[in-house]
Amino acid sequence: MYHKRSSSNFPCLLLSIGYPVQFLVELKPDDPYPLKSTTALSPKFHLPLPDMRLIGSCNGFVCLLKGCIYDLDHSVYINNPLLGEYFKVKLPKRKKRICVAYAFCFSEVSRQYKVLRSVVSNFDRHPQVSGLEVYTLGVDKKWRYVGDAPQPLSITFSKANVNGVVHWMSSGKNDSIYSFNSWTEEVKSLLAPRGLKTPSYKLVLVELGNCLCLCNPNDSEYVDIWWMKEYGIAESWTKTHILKDTIQPNTRWDRFIPISTWKDGEILMQRYSGTQVVSYNPKEKKFTKVKVYPGHVAASYIPSFYSLKTVIGESSQVSYVYRRLT
Repeated sequence: MYHKRSSSNFPCLLLSIGYPVQFLVELKPDDPYPLKSTTALSPKFHLPLPDMRLIGSCNGFVCLLKGCIYDLDHSVYINNPLLGEYFKVKLPKRKKRICVAYAFCFSEVSRQYKVLRSVVSNFDRHPQVSGLEVYTLGVDKKWRYVGDAPQPLSITFSKANVNGVVHWMSSGKNDSIYSFNSWTEEVKSLLAPRGLKTPSYKLVLVELGNCLCLCNPNDSEYVDIWWMKEYGIAESWTKTHILKDTIQPNTRWDRFIPISTWKDGEILMQRYSGTQVVSYNPKEKKFTKVKVYPGHVAASYIPSFYSLKTVIGESSQVSYVYRRLT
């Protein structure tokens, strides 16, 4: 079922301490202390289980991982943390250890939510390809094999999810970007910006303002962001060179990774090895610190009051973190 975005004009962040996601904070441009709007996400109220890792979010629903991806008994959940609803995704039974990478996406065309996973059985031998499997919520009874990925995928690859198309790069080369279309279920490649000298393992793919972006956050003096202004058109890559001279000197050396865009086109960035979130104003070319509850990893999130039953069907089993009020 198709869902419109939340009526809120302001973004929210899901903050993780280490790997487990623990806090939800709403950012308002007129509130200098977003801490007032922070909600602790505890198993008692919002999340199915403690110590859950965020895979991705779409339209208010989040996909969560419990356990280690190398273990046979890890599990995947779809959850609406606002309503406390969750659904456990049935995983194929495996007899040996595998390496799995997950993504969560929504297709505007088919109006379906899908969980994508990359499966590597011989990951100790430096594999060159990964098998791709798809599970469509409310439709599939089991996972479907849809082909191979040209390159092994990282543990999670949902950050660069643009209009239902998931993106990733090879760890060995930086001239191509690979994509999975959640509607056609096809794997394709896009040309990266020409002349890149930075190794791909130092680059980060993200979605900003509904654009596919490639970020180089490693330099101590600046952050470079390439924007694909017209999706699929290699000539449309446009580079933004952002100087970090207005960031506090004691943190300027660290990596600042873009999270999302918000008020007046400002770009929210997360400090990679700390708990700081900053906002960059492209008009004033200045950074400001956003005072949020400490979190080591931040992800953009849009709350929704839609029930999971609108996705998986009334006849499917939806569980609740807390007892429903009658």
